[in-house]
Parts: sequence; structure tokens; C-alpha cells
Amino acid sequence: MLADLKDALNVLEFEAAARKAIPPAHFGYLATGVDATVRANREALARIQLRPRRLIDVSKVDMSVELLGTKWETPILLAPVANQRAFHSEGEAGVARAAKQKRTLQVLSTFSSYSVEEVNREGGRPVWFQLYPTSSLAVAERVVKRAEAAGCPVLVLTTDIPAGRNPETQKRFERLDKRQCSSCHGPSMPASSFRRPIFEGLDVAGLVPYNATLTWDYVDRLRRMTRMKLVLKGIVTREDARLCREHGADAIVVSNHGGRAEETGRATIESLPEVLDGAGPALPVLIDGGFRRGADIFKALAFGARAVAIGRPYVWGLGAFGQAGVEKVIDLLQAELRLIMQQCGARSLAQIARQSVTGL
Repeated sequence: MLADLKDALNVLEFEAAARKAIPPAHFGYLATGVDATVRANREALARIQLRPRRLIDVSKVDMSVELLGTKWETPILLAPVANQRAFHSEGEAGVARAAKQKRTLQVLSTFSSYSVEEVNREGGRPVWFQLYPTSSLAVAERVVKRAEAAGCPVLVLTTDIPAGRNPETQKRFERLDKRQCSSCHGPSMPASSFRRPIFEGLDVAGLVPYNATLTWDYVDRLRRMTRMKLVLKGIVTREDARLCREHGADAIVVSNHGGRAEETGRATIESLPEVLDGAGPALPVLIDGGFRRGADIFKALAFGARAVAIGRPYVWGLGAFGQAGVEKVIDLLQAELRLIMQQCGARSLAQIARQSVTGL
């Protein structure tokens, strides 16, 4: 069991430490997913092999990346995860401070337990803001306008849970946890999400977080209501990638929500090639889903992803050690990615090519 940050050798060690530190029901919320799809995300990455190159000067490696007009020091970004005070009292504010220290991008969930203004202040620059469409366009518009007013440059629309999900893992863990958790949410975590700061002053009676009526018309409306750049998250097919391009999206995130909702048994890395084909060369494509090692991140970049988002790993770090844990997770992944780039002869992200890997 990882007891001290200085002893951490890889990101996977943080899961057990987080499970020990986080209340069982809260850890179940973090861990929940469709078993087949969660496994697929990891197994598909394991089937991809690296093709190292020799006799190349790799003494200097540049891991910086440009995303929608902003340069970042790393292609590793922090995916939106809801209700982070359920895992540690520092919550999204601690994550923002870690992102600032490590010069990486944080994407903030609609259901953040800190306000977008607080998180932007702690992080020193505006986050990208993730939007759950909810069942009310009027509420969504108020939320979008608030994020825009707070300075957020990018809106990330989650498209992949139109009708909710069946959180079996969460329900199993809840049976083990008899504590009252009123400090961060009410008796039901999903229902209490609407008491998050972003909904302050809004009438959310009867609101549900997902929107089964969601169509491309909704995307068009978002385009018209905000000056923020628009990213669509949850795209896994060539057809939808083409539609993203046609409806004016500025980027795509290939995502199956970390395997949390869809019983497809298909990994995001397997979806990536066809999404890239549908997106075309001008539309940046990012990816998340099961990335745990620097080699995993290298593989996605080799297949053509512009950047890779991690979710559970940095929250494991948060839950076990707070801000310092998030920073350590980023450090470990960065060090691993750098080493893999050197082994494969890539001195910059642009030099990570499809011929750097084999498999799938």
C-alpha cells in the first residue's frame, strides 16, 4: 500500500491508496463503469506495441502542444470529474493548483463542487468548461453564459450519456457505506449534483442531468449562444466526427466516459482511427479512456490524437494525498512519456508517428 508520495513508482499504485482514503460509496462512484468497456479500454492499449528507434540524439525532448490557440507544456490534460470534494476536501480547487504548478490543462465538470470562478482563481488561468446538457436548454444557457463570463475559452459538450447509466459498481459500494455525507452532498449523490455552485440562483426543480432529446440542433444552438470554442466529447464513430465538422465544432474528444455508461465493449483507442478519418486534418482530436502509463499516452499520440485526458488516475492522487497527489500523478506520467519518446527517437510530439507503433 502506497503510504508516502516519495515511494510512488507508477500511477497504478494510487488506486489502492485512494480506495483506503475515500469513503466506500464515494470510491464506488469514482470506480463505477460497465465492466466490459472498462476492461476493453485497457486491453486494447495493451495490444499495441512500440517500435523503438536507435542512434538518434534524444537529449532534448519537447512535450509541448498547442490546443485551440494555447500552448501547454504537456499533452496530458485533466478530464472533467464531478463532485471532487467527495474524494478530498481540496476538491477541484486543489486540482486547479496542481494544474497550475504542472502547467497542464484542467477541464472543469458542470457538477464541480467549487465554482468556476473559484477554480479559475486557484488555477491562475481559466479552465475549459464541460457542459452536461441537462433537460433544460434555458438552464444550460445560463450555465454557459456564466462560464463564458468567468473567462473560460472553451466549452466541452458531453454527448455520450443521453439517457443516464446503470452504475452497478457504485451501488455495490454504497451497501458497504453507512455514513451520512451531508458535508458534500445529500442522501443521493446524483440528485444533489444540482446544488453545485454553477446552479446557484437557478430553478432546477425536476431537472435531470442528461438529455435524451439531444440532437445536432442543440449543438447549433450552443454555437449561436456563446463565443467560446466548442468541443464535442463522446464521439466514437466516423459518421459523428463528420457531423462535428459540419456543425462547426472546434475539436473532438474520443471518449466512452471511461467506460462508465456504454456497454459497447469497444475501446476508445479502437475508435480513434475512424474518428480521425471523419474529422479530417483540420479538426483536432483528443482522447480519453483507460490511460494509465506514459506508454499508453504515446500510443494514442502515435495513432493521431492531439492530446490525452486522464480522469480516474488524478482523482486517485487527489483522494489519497490532495493537491500533492495530483501533481505526483502528472509527474509520473510525464516522466514515463518522456522516456518512451526517447526510446522511440521522438524529440517532439510532431515526431511521434503512426510507424512508431504496431498492433490493433
